[in-house]
Amino acid sequence: MKILVLGASGQLGSCLKKVATERNITDISFPSEEAGNILNPHLLGILFTEEKPSFVINCAAYTAVDKAEDEQDICRRVNRDGAAFIAEACAKHSAILIHISTDFVFKGNVPRLLTELDPTDPENIYGLTKLEGEVAVANILPQHFIIRTSWLYSEYGNNFVKTMLRLGREREQLGVIVDQVGSPTYAIDLAGAILDIIESGSNAYGIYHYSNEGVTSWYDFAKAVFDISVTQIKLNPVKTSEYVTKAVRPAYSVMDKSKIKATFNIAIPYWRDSLKICIDRLSVVAE
Repeated sequence: MKILVLGASGQLGSCLKKVATERNITDISFPSEEAGNILNPHLLGILFTEEKPSFVINCAAYTAVDKAEDEQDICRRVNRDGAAFIAEACAKHSAILIHISTDFVFKGNVPRLLTELDPTDPENIYGLTKLEGEVAVANILPQHFIIRTSWLYSEYGNNFVKTMLRLGREREQLGVIVDQVGSPTYAIDLAGAILDIIESGSNAYGIYHYSNEGVTSWYDFAKAVFDISVTQIKLNPVKTSEYVTKAVRPAYSVMDKSKIKATFNIAIPYWRDSLKICIDRLSVVAE
């Protein structure tokens, strides 16, 4: 049951490598960005022929949300066309695809839990291209799991938690958005859930939501980072209208995780508990 991870050098790919090692999963491959170039169907074909994967996890994505508004073509190439090329390779080589998507496929203007059946209506290019990627995967390959996640962070790569810790060391005060609400996701927890799905042997294909349990704003998320890390800084709540960005973001994108929990018997940790684990691990690395 060979597993192939594309986008292996990114945050989630790094977490998958860590969790796979902890679980003693050895039949898993993490090719370089060059060998696993999702925009090159020829190279993908060579990789699939060599690896013969049963499962493919696509962690590769264009995720610079604001920059995507100016780089729509490359964003679409990666998030839509790259996903389509992977799905085509999976179809040709009889592999099951686990494709990672985002809460940004929703408009996020209704304060209720969003289910997999709720209508999508992305507000920015990043969300639109990720939705186009979902549609491409579903149209090309019936044997797929699409996992939408949100507010991803970990010890690896660039993310909100690591940025807050750095700014906490550099500044005396900081303004953070208070009126955008969602659920943080510790990428280590998501990696574990992905491997749980593979190990389940289930063929309950389709779209699933995964984030940590609970709800918070970016302001309260930052406050938790500083409280847990015992960082002294003055934190100021800022309204979205006072902090204009190129890309519009959902005001409320809390996803309902009932489906993934019931289907795969997955227990999802509370966001603050996972945040403490991550910060503790970052502290050990810093020491």
